[in-house]
Amino acid sequence: MPKFQLNRRRFLTTATLSASTLALSGCDAFDFLADRDNGVRNVLEGANDLTYRVQRLLAGRESLAQEFTEADIRQPQRPNGITAPDDSVYKSLQSGDFADWRLEVTGLVEKPLSLTRQQLMNMPSRTQITRHDCVEGWSCIAKWTGVPMALVLDAAAVKPNARYVVFHCLDTIERSLSGEVKYYGSIDLVDARHPQTILAYGMNGMPLPVENGAPLRVRVERQLGYKMPKYIHKIELVDGFGAMGLGKGGYWEDRGYDWYGGI
Repeated sequence: MPKFQLNRRRFLTTATLSASTLALSGCDAFDFLADRDNGVRNVLEGANDLTYRVQRLLAGRESLAQEFTEADIRQPQRPNGITAPDDSVYKSLQSGDFADWRLEVTGLVEKPLSLTRQQLMNMPSRTQITRHDCVEGWSCIAKWTGVPMALVLDAAAVKPNARYVVFHCLDTIERSLSGEVKYYGSIDLVDARHPQTILAYGMNGMPLPVENGAPLRVRVERQLGYKMPKYIHKIELVDGFGAMGLGKGGYWEDRGYDWYGGI
């Protein structure tokens, strides 16, 4: 299994993105992959679908990512992507220590939610020491505390036709003449309900720092770092990606990344 993981990371890093030269949440090179008719993109999309099916078959729905001990935390958690959002809404919320921030849970749910950070912290929590694997090739071990996403989904009563969880974030990943694009991403309900998938508000025994995604980020421990959006303010349950970006399930996925970033 370790050999399989290493080979996959090499493929993601070198064949797909050469991510060591890239910036932001993962990387901004290889813009040509945004072209839907690009042959390289079509090959990668086919490989992604095969990888997703094979990994799910080999690993199973409930297999756990490796967890570590306090002694394995040897350095601060390295931040990935944007580390200080300059969006006016975010800065206003930050100035008030996120007292006015809310997590909205919408879409294909019976009971839409609007939760404060304190309400999330009052729910049963999970703490786990896991390794963050970045598509750029680096890893870092940290302790994360948060509410299992399954509990939030249960409180919202997800409708039977929902298939995916979409994360809407407060950080602007792209600015152009056509406007601002906030970061967005998604996972399926299998990973959303996985016992190690949490909405993290704490890191290494302290409140989650801004550079690591305060006030809330998702931890999807069986996938690469770009599948764990930061600065979350809304979770939307959907049955497809047609109304989302270019329809591939996430900002970087719309630009050539695998939708399933399993490790």
